[in-house]
Amino acid sequence: MAYRRKVIQLYKDLLRESRKFKSYNYREYALRRTRDAFKEHKNEDDPKKITSLLKSAEENLDIIRRQVLIGEMYSDGSLIIESQAKHTT
Repeated sequence: MAYRRKVIQLYKDLLRESRKFKSYNYREYALRRTRDAFKEHKNEDDPKKITSLLKSAEENLDIIRRQVLIGEMYSDGSLIIESQAKHTT
């Protein structure tokens, strides 16, 4: 239980940062990968493994943040699917 708060916060941070991708494909991949990885390891109870997974997730969060910044600098516009989704919601 000691890791619970840290895991939840990291999960939320990863999802929040992933939603910032300008590219639809990158955004959806990052969201799906984050959800899948956390679901895959949700029953993990080995403290060493949890620590290792948290370290890996923090590294991935840094990568996502860096890629979001790069994506903002070199954005090439929205895809058709993105503009249609905005109009129907």
